[in-house]
Amino acid sequence: MHRRTLVTGALTAAVAAAAAPAIASTRKIGMSDVERLHEKFAAVIASDHKRGGQLDIEQRATALAETALNLQNSGSATQRVRSHLYGTAASFRSSAMWAAIDGRRFKDAVAHMKEAQILAEMSGDQAIKFRIWSHAGTLWRHMGRPADALSANDVARELHITRRDPMFASLGMAREMAIKGASHDLRSLPRAYDDARKAMSRADPQAPRPVWLLAFWDEAELHSLALSAYLSAGDWVTAEYHAHRCLASLRPHMQRSRAITTSRLAQAQLAQGDIDTATRTAMTVEKDAATQHPRVSRMLQEFGAGLRATAPGSNSTRIWNEHAAAWRAHP
Repeated sequence: MHRRTLVTGALTAAVAAAAAPAIASTRKIGMSDVERLHEKFAAVIASDHKRGGQLDIEQRATALAETALNLQNSGSATQRVRSHLYGTAASFRSSAMWAAIDGRRFKDAVAHMKEAQILAEMSGDQAIKFRIWSHAGTLWRHMGRPADALSANDVARELHITRRDPMFASLGMAREMAIKGASHDLRSLPRAYDDARKAMSRADPQAPRPVWLLAFWDEAELHSLALSAYLSAGDWVTAEYHAHRCLASLRPHMQRSRAITTSRLAQAQLAQGDIDTATRTAMTVEKDAATQHPRVSRMLQEFGAGLRATAPGSNSTRIWNEHAAAWRAHP
């Protein structure tokens, strides 16, 4: 079921806000209103890293985008404040887009993307433009469209913010690496990883950056994207190396990332024929992620199918089947 109610109305509200005549109101909209919305955005980001991909996160982000747009018509404001409100609305809509991607609700993600792109243009905010186009690359990658993914990611990488701040450049390079892995372009991966790592090392750690970037982009997530790239390209040994490096340095709040990385590690170990280790690894994924996060659930289902195909009569297969059945019986 496609949830069109999530993605309608924000563009209409934005256009109305831009075209509306001055409203006779004593209320003055200021940066304090924007800051209150930023606090709500930080809460959405925290929920995403804890429980990513959930429909309620998508719905909340969509509703808050509309709240930001409604403020445009609730009183008088400077152009600077209005630009920040459009940027905040775009940020919320981009989080709705990401939740839909993470939940594999791709049609909804495309609709969120289109609205977010318009709002970002109205804001003039380079950072949120980068986030939306970078997410677009991830969306097309998950949909099996690597050429579109590269093109979208290139739009993000060509924004001047990547020249101003190497941290953005690093993320763009790393996501390109993941796309090339999905295209089975194994030879380009070592250089792509090195370029992303070097760009990250050049970044000023004290530079002001948006909360969505500060919340996740670091060395652990660089290893996570390298893991994704090498796993897709079929280099299981290198994929396992990056998985271990990622897990060793993940920050505590990155619960969703830990579940995804652990699931990918199990896949890499299984592909190398290390059945017992792979099974033990997969069993360490927390039940909530295994049963409620769409991407993690899918990966573990694929792991179970691969395990049964590789060693149908093994003790590890029996143990895994019982473990997965217990998850399903007590979600």
